[in-house]
Amino acid sequence: MVELRERRLKRKKRRSSSRSHLSKDPGAPPVELEREITFQGGSGIYYYYYKHMLTATSFERGFYELTIDNRTVSGETINAVEQLSLYPELITALIYRVTGSQDFIEPIYFYIGAVFGLQAVYVTALFVSSWMMSGTWVAGMLAVAWYVINRSDTTKVDYAIPLRENWALPYFSCQVAALTGFLSNNINSATEMFCYLTMSATTFTFLLIWEHSHYVLFIQGLALFLLDSFDLVPPRKMADIHKVYLSSMFLAYFFQFQNATLLSSPLLSLLISSVLARYFQQNMKMGPLVARLMKLFLHFYLVFTTGITFSYVVKKLIPVSDSDFILKFLEVKFGLNTTTDFVTNFLLCQESFQTPGQDLFLRLTQASVLPFYFLVLIVCLLSTLQTIYRRLRGQPMKTNLRLEDGRIGEQPEVIYHVFHTLLFGGLAMVFDGMKYLWTPYVCMFTAFGVCSPDLWMTVFKWLRLKSIHPVVLALILSTAVPTIIGFSLWREYFPRVLAELTELQEFYDTDTVELMNWIKTQAPMAAVFAGSPQLLGTVKLCSGSTVTSLPLYSDINLLRRSEDTCQVYARRSAEDIYKILTAHKTNYVIIEESICNEFTHNMGCKIKDLLDISNGHVVYDKGLIYSFSKHGRFCNEIKLNYSPYTNYFTRVFWNRSYHIYKVNSVISFQY
Repeated sequence: MVELRERRLKRKKRRSSSRSHLSKDPGAPPVELEREITFQGGSGIYYYYYKHMLTATSFERGFYELTIDNRTVSGETINAVEQLSLYPELITALIYRVTGSQDFIEPIYFYIGAVFGLQAVYVTALFVSSWMMSGTWVAGMLAVAWYVINRSDTTKVDYAIPLRENWALPYFSCQVAALTGFLSNNINSATEMFCYLTMSATTFTFLLIWEHSHYVLFIQGLALFLLDSFDLVPPRKMADIHKVYLSSMFLAYFFQFQNATLLSSPLLSLLISSVLARYFQQNMKMGPLVARLMKLFLHFYLVFTTGITFSYVVKKLIPVSDSDFILKFLEVKFGLNTTTDFVTNFLLCQESFQTPGQDLFLRLTQASVLPFYFLVLIVCLLSTLQTIYRRLRGQPMKTNLRLEDGRIGEQPEVIYHVFHTLLFGGLAMVFDGMKYLWTPYVCMFTAFGVCSPDLWMTVFKWLRLKSIHPVVLALILSTAVPTIIGFSLWREYFPRVLAELTELQEFYDTDTVELMNWIKTQAPMAAVFAGSPQLLGTVKLCSGSTVTSLPLYSDINLLRRSEDTCQVYARRSAEDIYKILTAHKTNYVIIEESICNEFTHNMGCKIKDLLDISNGHVVYDKGLIYSFSKHGRFCNEIKLNYSPYTNYFTRVFWNRSYHIYKVNSVISFQY
């Protein structure tokens, strides 16, 4: 559904100069409306709440209204701050009001500027991480260049600005940079304290503004758990990191109105189980090789079983509504089960949950990232394995490494990033949406490697190079290789990137503008609208009307409501649809031609097909699926304007893309 609206909007793309000409037309719609419909994929719902905070009589009053919001979802009172993670909008609106920015800049530009400012912070954190690990600013510049060149795979900001990821991931990048510095052995106490405080602040902020952040930190926690288990980082630093995690989760739990999801999160289970296992195995990191291996396997077993037990007990004491659904979803994703459930299959059809295509790796290869990434990863991984073997045999780690040592795998920050990229890379091979957490650090990690003399020195130590002094050659290659890469990227990509940045484009969808204008001018203020969740997000933003659902895929209740309203595209009777819509107090239902007559090459992922499968309206014959029902498809039948459809619904607006039908409060029987 999301991809379908994108394709339809892209077909109606106009350059900004064309839109300016249109806006000068006396009959043209307001510019503000044109701007707002550019928020795609349902992300406009977040900007609506930002506008609400600006129009409220006071910040306190606006915040209170959002915590008891009964004007968004029909028949429900929701805490919008908790349910939609609206702290970015709250803070941005507060800054806009306090600084008096309304005298200098329009609200929409202030909002967009805040998001793009965070993207600059994101890139700066990658720059700093690569610089710290390699010791040269050239690595940071190369990481930034690769990030910008591959921005279609590193960020979603070009697709939908208000998404939570675009607010949250810059803080995660800062947290990773602070963690990189904290793990390093070559820092003084003041720098270590600065990294610790930065890590604490960014971890808390990351947890606060994105509902999925604790899953990301769980993957990071696994990487740190491996470092601790193999005795590759001082226990003192590991204990400090655990304090950061636990204190951040406690504060986030408090600020998110006692969010039970954090208590049942895998991150908290990992922290509790690892602390308990370490308490019961205080001598785990002592003894000969065989004994340490046995203790290590026992440690993994204790952490795993304790974590599972803790999570099970918490979920029994504090039921979490979506915990069972996530397990069922993963079962279907990995082929362990099948289902006819609409919500599960709908999510599996979303691009973010599908396996990435070959074009991702082709783009990374063309930008020269992937070949050098594999080179850097192999060298660092082999050196890390050597370090692990030496630690298991009881040999101490060298804290003051020299370039001549050629042991890049003994640097704790490098080992962490090896585990980090392997874990997130493994997830990115399964879920396409995870590439936005993996690809930026591929750029950073690769840039560090090719610019690091330690990496080249490690290779020369293995090769036992004697024809030329290895230190000199390592210094030469760590300068020459990134220079050659930089010049090749400059020559091939700089003109292209510059042209794309200067050619500003916006979306202008005439049909959507007409639809929103009709809703704002003709529909009652108290009217409730039903439709696809992405469209309802735009309806809420542009008109403020109450809707039956929201484009929030992390809330199972809203997903079920979306399934109900999407039944207008199923093979259901007029009476069935009428009962479903009236149950959600719907006054108007919007039918989209793009969904009703949907065509996609991804078989089985049309909204119509998913509904037919869920409703049992399919027949299987020789491996093919055919829809079958005694009723025609509602979205097609209602356009024919005959009874019984006219008894329940009255068409009040239509254009090429949309049809609005009023749900009759009094049924009229016309034949």
